[in-house]
Amino acid sequence: MKIYLLGFMGAGKSYWGKQLADHWNLPYYDLDEVIVETEEMAISDIFATKGEDYFRERESMLLRELSKQDNVLISCGGGTPCFQDNMDFMNEKGITVWINPSVEVMVERLSRKKAKRPLIQDLEDEDLVDFVEKKLAERLQFYQQSRHIIASDNITLETFTKNIDHA
Repeated sequence: MKIYLLGFMGAGKSYWGKQLADHWNLPYYDLDEVIVETEEMAISDIFATKGEDYFRERESMLLRELSKQDNVLISCGGGTPCFQDNMDFMNEKGITVWINPSVEVMVERLSRKKAKRPLIQDLEDEDLVDFVEKKLAERLQFYQQSRHIIASDNITLETFTKNIDHA
């Protein structure tokens, strides 16, 4: 079983990735963490020194590399599905799950961790809602291709197991 967790920044991909990997006893990778580890620099530094195109190429390559495993759960970066035909690749190789909480919930989470997020670190809190709504609208066409969509602010482990255990 290959499972890809998708969604916008602050959707809960990393949190649920760890929970689900434990539940299903699957190897777990947070794609952003793997990139940081292999590049030996923070994502914000990669963006600043090497550019977003370089980052997206590395992201796509590592996604494909990790997907060679028979069983794996990968939490993807918020932009992963939108580049390099990654969405088609993930749908072809495994189960895609879009975690889609409300904008309010994501903004609240992101406002606490802006420094770690290169795309929002310089935004004022009042500009965060507009940014999230605009960026989410751009990415919607990719996220909507997910095989499973979990649109809730009150997700539990059961939310996933009801939808995916029988996939």
